[in-house]
Formats: sequence, C-alpha cells, structure tokens
Amino acid sequence: MTASENENETQWTARPKEGRLGPDLRPRRLGITWKDLTVTAVAADATIQENFTSQYNFPQKLRDKRRKPPLKTILDGSHGCVKPGEMLLVLGHPGSGCTTLLSALANRRRGYQSVDGEVHYGSMPAADAGPYSGQIVMNTEDELFFPSLTVDQTMDFATRLKVPFDASQDAAAREKLRKETRDFLLESMGISHTHSTKLGNEFIRGVSGGERKRVSIVECMATRGSVFCWDNSTRGLDASNALEWAKVVRAMTDVLGLASIATLYQAGNGIYHLFDKVLILDGGKQIYYGPMKEARPFMEELGFICQEGANVADFLTGVTVPTERKVRPECEATFPRTPSALKARYEDSPIFHRMRAEYDYPTSEDARENTRLFQEAVAAEKHKQLPSSSPLTVSFPMQVKSCVLRQYQIVWGDKATFIVKQVFTMMQALIMGSLFYNAPQNSSGLFVKSGALFFSLLYNALLSMTEVTSSFNGRPILVKHKLFGFYHPAAFCIAQITADIPLILFQVSVFGVILYFMVGFTATAAAFFTYWVVLVVTTMCMTALFRAIGAAFAKFDGAAKVAGLCILSTMLYTGYMIQKPQMHPWFVWIFWINPVAYAFDALLSNEFHGKTIDCVGNSLVPNGPGYSDPAHQSCAGVTGSTQGQTWLTGDQYLGALTYSQTHIWRNLGILVAWWALFVIITVVSTMRWRAASEGGSTLLIPRERARLVVPAGEDEEANLGEKTSGSQTVNHPDEAAEQVLIKNTSLFTWKNLSYTVKTSEGERLLLDNVQGWVKPGMLGALMGSSGAGKTTLLDVLAQRKTEGTIRGSILVDGRPLPISFQRSAGYCEQLDVHEPFATVREALEFSALLRQRRDVPREEKLKYVDTIIDLLELHDLADTLIGQPGAGLTIEQRKRVTIGVELVAKPSILIFLDEPTSGLDGQAAYNTVRFLRKLADVGQAVLVTIHQPSAQIFSVFDTLLLLAGGGKTVYFGDIGEGGQTVKGYFDRYGAPCPPETNLAEHVIDVVSGSLSQGKDWSQVWLSSPEHEAVTRELDELIADAAANPPKTMDDGHEFATTIWEQLKLVTKRTSVSLYRNVDYVNNKVALHFVASLFNGFSFFQIGHSVNDLQMRLFTVFNFIFVAPGIINHMQPLFIQRRDIFETREKKSKMYSWVAFVTAAIISELPYLVLCAVLYFACWYYTVGFPHDSSRAGSTFFVMLMFEFVYTGIGQFEAAYAPSELFAALVNPVVIGILVSFCGVLVPYAQIPAFWRYWLYWINPFNYLTGSMLIFGIWGTEVTCAPGELARFDPANGTCGEYLAGYMHGMGRGAKLLNPEATTQCEVCPFSSGSVYLKALNLNEYYYGWRDAGIVVIFVLSSYALVFLLMRLRTRASKKAE
Repeated sequence: MTASENENETQWTARPKEGRLGPDLRPRRLGITWKDLTVTAVAADATIQENFTSQYNFPQKLRDKRRKPPLKTILDGSHGCVKPGEMLLVLGHPGSGCTTLLSALANRRRGYQSVDGEVHYGSMPAADAGPYSGQIVMNTEDELFFPSLTVDQTMDFATRLKVPFDASQDAAAREKLRKETRDFLLESMGISHTHSTKLGNEFIRGVSGGERKRVSIVECMATRGSVFCWDNSTRGLDASNALEWAKVVRAMTDVLGLASIATLYQAGNGIYHLFDKVLILDGGKQIYYGPMKEARPFMEELGFICQEGANVADFLTGVTVPTERKVRPECEATFPRTPSALKARYEDSPIFHRMRAEYDYPTSEDARENTRLFQEAVAAEKHKQLPSSSPLTVSFPMQVKSCVLRQYQIVWGDKATFIVKQVFTMMQALIMGSLFYNAPQNSSGLFVKSGALFFSLLYNALLSMTEVTSSFNGRPILVKHKLFGFYHPAAFCIAQITADIPLILFQVSVFGVILYFMVGFTATAAAFFTYWVVLVVTTMCMTALFRAIGAAFAKFDGAAKVAGLCILSTMLYTGYMIQKPQMHPWFVWIFWINPVAYAFDALLSNEFHGKTIDCVGNSLVPNGPGYSDPAHQSCAGVTGSTQGQTWLTGDQYLGALTYSQTHIWRNLGILVAWWALFVIITVVSTMRWRAASEGGSTLLIPRERARLVVPAGEDEEANLGEKTSGSQTVNHPDEAAEQVLIKNTSLFTWKNLSYTVKTSEGERLLLDNVQGWVKPGMLGALMGSSGAGKTTLLDVLAQRKTEGTIRGSILVDGRPLPISFQRSAGYCEQLDVHEPFATVREALEFSALLRQRRDVPREEKLKYVDTIIDLLELHDLADTLIGQPGAGLTIEQRKRVTIGVELVAKPSILIFLDEPTSGLDGQAAYNTVRFLRKLADVGQAVLVTIHQPSAQIFSVFDTLLLLAGGGKTVYFGDIGEGGQTVKGYFDRYGAPCPPETNLAEHVIDVVSGSLSQGKDWSQVWLSSPEHEAVTRELDELIADAAANPPKTMDDGHEFATTIWEQLKLVTKRTSVSLYRNVDYVNNKVALHFVASLFNGFSFFQIGHSVNDLQMRLFTVFNFIFVAPGIINHMQPLFIQRRDIFETREKKSKMYSWVAFVTAAIISELPYLVLCAVLYFACWYYTVGFPHDSSRAGSTFFVMLMFEFVYTGIGQFEAAYAPSELFAALVNPVVIGILVSFCGVLVPYAQIPAFWRYWLYWINPFNYLTGSMLIFGIWGTEVTCAPGELARFDPANGTCGEYLAGYMHGMGRGAKLLNPEATTQCEVCPFSSGSVYLKALNLNEYYYGWRDAGIVVIFVLSSYALVFLLMRLRTRASKKAE
C-alpha cells in the first residue's frame, strides 16, 4: 500500500465507525444480483433526418412505415452479483452496452424495447423496487445543473431533501446534521473551496470542468443510496481526483455496505485495484465476469500479452481489437479472435462456475435479513406524512419549501435578467401611461380607455410567454432529481407558483400603479384595487397557461407553435378588436374559453359602471358653430347610444357589449378556476417528463445523403469478427500521412506570462509567471490538478481571451504574433461545439475551405479532408449529421470531429488540444495521442492538456509543463526515456515514484494531492537548477530565432479566404442547415398558415358599415401579431448559432462576423417569401378586400416587406442579447412600443404631442398599417347600419337646409340620407372609406406608395442594425501587454 493510501485509510479509520462517513449514515446493506439480463432496442443505428421538401414525399413515408425496424440486442444474457460492501468495475468500448447495463441495474428501463431476465435488490425483485428508487441511484455522464446557483446552494438543496425523519430531534438539530453532511461531502471530493462559486456552463463563468464533475458526484452521494451505478464518473477529472473519488466510493462501500457498480473509460491501475470484481462487455456479450485479481491472469492464459506498466483495464478491453492486442507467438493459432469465442472460453473456465454459485444470494438468509433491515431503515427515515410507496424522504411541505428557496436563488443568481425585466416593465408602463395620458371622459375616450385596459392585459401576457422557454431549460434537472428521489414534481410546480406570487405582485403593482393613474381611470380605492386584483390574477393565470404549454410538450418547437397560437387567439377574442356581438358563430367559443376575455369584461365594467359619457367630435351630429342645441343633435356610431340623445351611460355601453358590473367577481372566480386547471395540467405533464437520453443515442442521416450511407450493423457478424472501435486509427495510412501532413518550422515561446481577472472579491491571479516553449516536432503535455489553470493557459496562448489582463510575452520565432496567428494555430476545445445540422464531411470541408491558405486549389483542400477522414476513422460517419448529444454523434465521435475540424485547417504554427482524451475509452485515448505523436514526428508542434494519462500514453510525450493551483509552474522540461528525467527531479526533492505506479498520477498527487508533504512545490521549482537552465535556454532560443529570418511567412491576411468566398461558404452552410431544420421551418410556415386562416375567418367578408371600417383596421392590425411568435422562435436559433461562431469559429479566424450576419439574413429569405405568399393567399380574399390586381399586388408587396422588417428586428435584438432569456424579455418591450404607437390603439390626433412628433414617424408598423389600409379601404363606399345613423329633428326647414352649414363645415365627409325630410334626419358620419382614413392621418391615396417605400427603407435599416449590433458585440482577443 502506498503512502497516500495509508494516509487515506487512517483518515477514514481514525473516526468512530458510525461517524466515519459523515454524520448519521446508517449502513444500508442490500446488494444486487442479476442473471440472463437481455436488453433489446429498436435497431435505430441511423434515423433519417427529413428536410423541408422531402417531408412532403408521402409515398416515401408510406414505404418507410411499412418497413419494420429490426430489433437489436444491446445486452446479451448478462449475469452478476454485487454483494453489500463489494465494488464491480464494468469495462468495454463505447457502444458495448456498459451504460445500458448500468441503466437496467438502476431500474431505469424506459426507452428500451424489452428488458428480460431477473434482477434482485437484496431479496427484492426489481418489480417491487419502485418505492426505493431514491436508494438505487445512477450518476450519468451528463452534468445537469442550474448554472446560476453556487456549489453551496446546489448541495444545500440536495442535502435538505434527504434529511432523515427523527421525531426526537428539533429543527435546529436536524439543520446542524444536514450542514455537517454537506460539508463532509464537499470535503471528501476536495471542493470545499468552491462553495460560493457559481456552477456555470459553456456560457456562464463558474467552477472548472473537473470541479463541476465532482459536484455531480457529491450530489449523487447526497442521495444516501444503497446501490450506486457510476457511469463514467471520472470523465474530466485529473488522475489524482479520479483516484480520490474511487477511494471515497471504496470507503463508503466498505463502511455502509453499499453495492457500487462503475463503468470507467480510462481507469488507472490505482483505481482498478480498488475494485473487487470486473465485468467485461464486448458488443453486448459478457466475455468475463469474476474477481479483479483473476481477470489479467485469465486473459494472459488465453495468450494475450499485458505490457509492462500498461493500464490493466485498457489491456482487458483491448483483447478483441486486432490493432490493440498483442498475442504470444505460440498462441497465434489458438487464441479466441471474436467476442463469441472469448465468451465460450470464459464459460468453460472454473471462474464462470464459481461465480454462478453466487446467483442464489437473493434466496439466502443473509439477503432476506439485509433487505428487511434496509426496508425498516428507509421507512424509519421517511417522513410519516409520506405514503409507504413513496421513494421520497422529507415531507411534502418541506419539499415545496426547499424548491421555493431554490427558485428564489435561481432568480437572484441571475439578478441581471430579473432587474432588466422589472426596469422594462416600469419603462413600458411609463411609455404607455404617457400614450394614453389623461384619456378624455367622453365618447372619444371610450376607445382609448379600452385600449389602455387591453394593453394592461396584453403586456403581462406577453411577458408570461418566457415561461415556455424556461420550462425547457430546467427540465433535465427535474428529471434527474425525480430519479434521485429528491422531490415530487408537484412540489416543484407548487414551488414555482409560490415563488411567482411576490414577483408577480411586484411586477403588476409597479406596472398597474403607473398606468392606472397616468391614464386617469376612476380615482377611487375600490375601482383601483379591483383593477389591481384582476390584473394580478390574470397574470398568474397566463403564467400558468404558458407553463402548462411548456410542460405538455416534449419538444420546444411544438410548444412554441401552440404558445404563438394562444397569444394570437386570446388577443383577438378578448372583445377589444372584435366586440362580442360581432363575433362569427364558428369562433365565438374561443371567447368563452379565453381567460383574458373574462378579465377584459371585468376591467371594462369596473371602469365604465355608473358613468355618463357625452358624445363629441365625429360621434356627435351635427356639431360645430351654430349647432349647439342638444334637442336637435344625436350620437352617431357609438356602441350602446340611443338615437336622439347626445350622451349615454356607461352601463348602456357595457350592455351593448354584453358586459355588466355584476360580472366582475364571477369573472374573477372563473379566472381562478382556469388557473387551477392550468396548474393541474402542469403537474400531470411534469410527472410524465423523461430524460432526453432514455432510449439511447441514434445517428441521423440527412435524407439527401441517405443513399451514401450503409447503416452500421448491416453485417453484424462480419463487423464483430474483427472488431474496430474507431481505433485502427493511423495504422495503415502512415505513408499517406507523412506526405500530406504539413511540416512546421516555427518556434513558439512564452515568457513570464501572468493573467488576472476581476472578480467580486477583487483581482484574481489565474496564471503566475509561466514560461516555456514548443519546438517543431515536439509533443508537449500540460498537466495539473483540476482548476490549476491548464485551459486558461491554452486560451491565453491561443489568443482566445476577451477579458482580463495578460502580462508577459508570447512570440513566434522571437517576434510578436503575426496577424494570421489565430488561424495558423489549431485549437481543439474541451467542449465539442458544432453546427448540429451539418454532416461530419461538411463540417470538415467547411473548415478546410475557409482556413487553408487562399493559394491552395479547392480540389487539394477537399482531397486533404478525405485524408483526415481516413486518419481519424470517420468514413462510416462522414455523411451523418453531427446532431446534439443524445440525437447524433456520441461524445467520443464528436471529440474526433473536433480534432478533425482543426487538422483539416493545416495549422502551420502549432496545434493546441484541450483534453482531447476526456470521455474516450483507453484505446481511443491512446489512438488519439498516438496520432498526435505522428503529427509531431512529421514536424508539427503540439501542446496538449491531459487529465488521466495512462503510463502508456504519458510515455508518448516529449515534454511536461506541470501547473499547481493558482497557475504556478511546478516543472517544465523533458520527460525523458521512460519518464526518468521527471522521476529524477521529484526523487531529488523527496518525492520518489514507487515502482508499479503511474508516473503521471504520481506527480499530480505530489503537487496537489495527498503526497504534497506540505511543501510549496512551485517554490521548490523556482529555486531549482532546472528552472535556471530553462530560463537560460528560453532566452537563447528567443535570441537565436529573432536573429534568423522567420520560418513561417505571414501572408498579412487576418482570414485565409476573401470576404466573397466567406460569404458564399457560410451562406451555403447556414441555408443547408435551415433546410434540414424541419421543426423550425414548419413552425414558421404553420404559424403563418393558421394565423392567416384564423384572421381571415374571424373577419370573414367584412361589410361596408361604419363599424366594419374599424373591423378592416383591426384585421390589418392583427397581421402584425404574427411577428412575436415567430421572433420568439427565431431568436434561440440565432443565439445558438452565434454561440458556435463566438466560442469557436470567430476565435480561429475562420470567417468574419460580416459573413455570419449575411448568412443568417439570406438563409431566412426564401422561407419569408413563402410565408408572405401563404398568409396573403389565405387571408386577403377571405376578409373581402378589393380584388383589382393593383391593390392586391400592392398589399402583397407591403406584407412581404413586413416579413423582412420583423425578422430584422428579431435578429438585431438577438445579435446583442447576452442570452436567449434576455432576448425573450426585450421582445415584448420593442414589439409593445411599436404596436402601441402605430396609430391604431390611439388615433394620430390623440397621441400626446411628445410622441406624435417623433416616435410615430419612426415606427415601421405605422407605415405598414397605413399602406395596407389605403390599398384596402381608400375610396370604398360606406353604408351605415340602422343603429349607426344619427337621428334627430331639424330645428327649422328640411334636413338639407338645417344641415347645410354642417355638411360644408365640420361634417364635410358625412352623408345625409334624407335631405328633403322635415323630421327624423338620418346622417351617416362617413360617406366613404377615404373620410375615415383622414381621421387616421392618411390624407391622400399616394400615401399608400409613400408608406410602402418607407417600409422598404425600414427593411434595409433593420438589417443594417443586425450588422451594427453584431459588430459592437464582437470584441477583439486580448494581447499580452
């Protein structure tokens, strides 16, 4: 036992046995046994990804439906037994069935066709294990967290929900116990120092990748489970932390009697020897299961050779791979070549028969007793309020309380978004308040006040739409916690609502108070609080509605469609645009199921009840000089007015709309009922959520490439015969490689490099005077513990940092970095960020065409892509889509694509790789590094960060740069033959490497783990002769290089290709990816199609009365509302693309931001044209607009331009928005302001002067509605309906004589129907549509074309803003000062 293990053991055993694993953890001895476990799934090796046109190929779809997909056996007759206190290591290549075995053992069976065989937990069959799902736990490869929470908050939440119930303890004692558990767990994985750091993700800065992985391990340990399945849990951890994890699991397993099953890809020997048993899978077949100590001798007996210092785990998985295995010469003829042959030899061995005896364990007395004690322990810890079948621990109120607290922490963690939302709400209220300022108390105020009330409801409903997006963000986390037995989904939903209440009260109060008193609504306490209560309840109700929609759909696209339609239909059928009596019978049911309609009824009744409203302006006939006698005047065209009267009561007006003051509290009750229904739908839907990866990952083949790809697995046996694991990499194409791989001759150096960033605690030093070099032909390893600054150093060297301060020098050939440096250096990032709708070949060709020098012919670039595809063994995958994790390439395949994308660029200075082997199995990792060695051998300079190198991998490197925490150097120099130089250095300073220990793991343990002996190893390095020699050599190298001419000629171009070439290539890629993104395009088309029919049939064949003029105005206005739904759906896609551009493509100088924006704009155009045609065809003739082609054509032109305008608006918001949620919050503000000031909600004459003189004129929606109204209404005849006529007796003479002055003055546009009559004059307020339009500030027919021209200018300006805002966002990389 090594010193570190001794120390570790004493650390564990020094405590009394019960307290050894944290406070109050009772043993839970259960164990797990399985036999004849066979898992089958639909053999979806590849799924066809339809494109926009192929989805309508119905004959092909029928053919596909008839073809029943074959079933594939993923796991074939697996068997095993892990007793309490035992650990089993499951080994196999990616795709061998390791994860499937763990899922089946963790009782996660969804997504598979069938799971046959017996699984027993203790003596309990799997069918009875439902109530114990919180004790049978699986830690998956994915790290799923809320990025804005800190480590402490995440762990507080996990431990709070697993506090054992103990009636004898008070709350304070339980809380103390919980905190001890939390601190203990964080300490056990060495991440106590990160407690107040955010977890972060790809786009939010937080803990390092290794630390995040450890948080996911600790969170899993907090479940207090009994059977643990660990799926590749050491991915992304350095060797020291990985070993630490294995020791913690070993100790927990021993003390608590757990059953621990782990599948690990790169298990070092230190980890391997901690396990009791090993199970090896190959292609689903179990080729060995038995004691760990006997696995290697068994394979060696069959003739396989395990090389000195190799990882035993890698040796065991490599025995079926022809390029990996080494066989003793005398066994060449007899050794088992296939998994089936190996399985047969294993089943003949005594080990197999000895292991079979264990399968009776479930029937043993020991198992029965353990199971009984386990069930009692779980029951004792469970809160007494919970039913016996519940897998949860704490009471329902406690679950809700914990979830509420977390909900507030999420909001507060993302303070910026919350504050922005509140500031926007206040701004919006002030702007709208000023628009409807002091609405008149007469007939001209009826429409304005109704508009203000309608807007109160509309704005808060639009804000609630962000719930659809956030429903999908938190979903995977909820599924994970549900499986951990943390809380019931209902607790999560109730917590969301509870957390909403104060936020909504605050939002509505700010909004309501400002708007209510600025508009000048009834100034009584009763009226105001009624308004406030209705608004609060409606906002709660709409939030619940959109949350229910989000929860009910599996995909965002479906939810976005329905949410868009909901907002459209609720707004149209509120009773504002189409009044209740005018609704067509076929759609009136929407009014009755529309929560906002009930709210609008209540608000209107609250405002107008008990009021007297005088008719003024156009509504009073006649008016003006000489017409002031009410006995000879009448209201005209005012809903609810009595002919012959010059005023009406508020209740008359309400009655005509079928509203009443008696409805207010009834409607409030109905709103609460709707809210309750939506909450129930949300809870039920949330309970049905499942993990995205259930059902496994499948390859996606684009329909147009389907014939080029032979699905893997067509010839299963032939494949298995001599199995390839994506591994024969670079054995045969050696010579080819040497000929085509580019040779590098430049020297790359960095000296006294420091990097500081600003944090809330002040400046933080991440790199501290680091120096070193990479020469041509050198393969350098950059190592250190998690969080030591390895990735930071690579980012700084590769010029990828846009924040912070860099000091020191970074030189190529002793000179400052050339302008072409970023594209001449390849950089494979740790996170594999790719365009999901591109195929592997397209991704590589895209990189080659854009990044190789401009003088290289296109054919040569594409030929080079084929070479790299061969080198990286990607030919089987070349025509499959990269996709997203879970639907597309696996993690290992994506990693190879990332490396390929950089290699095809022919980097001429050097290649940086950030953890290229994390997530790969031992073989794939070794092949990757061996390939890098090959690159170095032909003269390429390569620098690699690496976490867990096996002895075999470590020996491939030439030099080592070792960092300790805080970015301090601990060693830089040659590794030496067999690592002798590094060994010698540490030996000399009192840290010798024991025999049979992996040197790479040893040095990391020395500088940051349990072997540090309390020394400051960076000080040891600084005072060593080696450091002096390195500094001397570095100065000499720089001086020599600077004295000679530069080896790499800089062509002076920032980008390898011309801007024209960039535009062509990027636009082609973006267009193809949009063409394949069927969900997105269908959503756009469907929303237009449904909205146009909905609009058309809601305003079906509009007549020619005065009221119909307003209907025409509103049907045009309604066309605008296609924009919010489409923008909401477009922005996430734009931002995801922008993230790909910013995280990878911009930094490697692939193409300019100009090409990115141009491509984003052009790729949308064909679909926008299609959408405009569709909307026009379904709507224009349905509503009964003029049929002559000049008017119809003009209207279509304006509609087409509007499609471009709102797309430009959506894209420029997204171009600068920091996140998708932020864009979704900006959207209602921008659209809300444009809608409000376009002259529809408040006519031009009534808009306050301040806004009327500028905002009205710069509003594209004003010109859109203006031109469409002129082409649709100008010159049409108006025929008043009987109720719209003004009827009154003339004061003297005939009606014509009495009204002569009026008809030439104030009533110039009115029409007198009976000039000869002497009683009951009948006047229609408008003679033609033109008169009505003049009231809207549309004075001439040519305004139509004027406005259309201005809309075109807005198209150009909104697209120009996309360029401008993207330019402002694009920051230059930091240079060393």
